[in-house]
Amino acid sequence: MLQVEALEKSFDGFMAVNGATLKVERGDVVAVIGPNGAGKTTLFNLITGQLPPTAGAIWFKKENIAGLAPHRVCRKGISRSYQVVNIFNRLTLFENVQVAVLSRRRKTFDLFRPAKTIAVDETRRILDSVGLLDKWAMTSGALSHGDQKVLEIAIALGNRPELLILDEPTAGMSPEETAVTLRLMKRLSGELGLTILFCEHDMGMVFSIATQIMVMQQGRTIIQGPPDEVRNNQQVRDAYLGGADECSA
Repeated sequence: MLQVEALEKSFDGFMAVNGATLKVERGDVVAVIGPNGAGKTTLFNLITGQLPPTAGAIWFKKENIAGLAPHRVCRKGISRSYQVVNIFNRLTLFENVQVAVLSRRRKTFDLFRPAKTIAVDETRRILDSVGLLDKWAMTSGALSHGDQKVLEIAIALGNRPELLILDEPTAGMSPEETAVTLRLMKRLSGELGLTILFCEHDMGMVFSIATQIMVMQQGRTIIQGPPDEVRNNQQVRDAYLGGADECSA
């Protein structure tokens, strides 16, 4: 579904992404790991059109989408969440998700029909799928941090993506909230058949859900493979996973 080839991004001579490669098959759950500053978020920004690449190609369903604007990438079938929660705090949960659904349907302006009557069933189904339907009328800014992160995933689902990109989906969460998010990701992959690409610092979560793991170092891909192959790679164990104990999580 997605193939990144020799991707580069330079900021005034600093190579944030330096020849990175990545392959995501349909139905995979792929984790990108590496230390802070390895280039993970920059890689996601390049894939989703937030940044133009300096060089390289990004193939999505056999089309090179490198350099496309974010809204065009989204309409190709890629949605994402962010490290820092990105929601409309003054809107209700229902309205946050409805905005995404209406945008996908290109019904963002209609003088003759109240917005609250459009896409009601689909919006409710999405909220139900992430476990937030019972809070649909709450103002989003009143949610816990964990629920705000889940709401952001619901907003991404409003675009009916084929590829869902999650940037540190459990950052700042309690262990209980992390467990809820992990179950949600498993359900999105297993029941809805979504292809998921995510980066995460919780190695226990990574090895419990990922079908493939890509490891970045200084903007480069040093390995991509199944969890066991990555776990047993000595370079990865020494440099990124903190030794054998964390690798075996």
